[in-house]
Amino acid sequence: MANIKSAKKRILVNETKAARNKAIRSKVKTAIKKVDAAVASGDKAAAQAALLAATTEIDKAATKGVYHKNNASRKVSRLSKAVNSIA
Repeated sequence: MANIKSAKKRILVNETKAARNKAIRSKVKTAIKKVDAAVASGDKAAAQAALLAATTEIDKAATKGVYHKNNASRKVSRLSKAVNSIA
């Protein structure tokens, strides 16, 4: 355990940031799962609605620095490709 005051503060701040990042990542994963479920069921309208919500969550995460912008872009691209594959 840290003895220096600034080191103790850094530990607390890092815990707070880690919790925030974990919550944001969890939201993104949930949104992606909803898109995948809609694609698996073959419901194009539901998939497009879920894609819109997932894209928003992913973009927010990238803006906040939880994901790198290329990583976020790749996730959106893969989801879009999956939704567009529905006949």
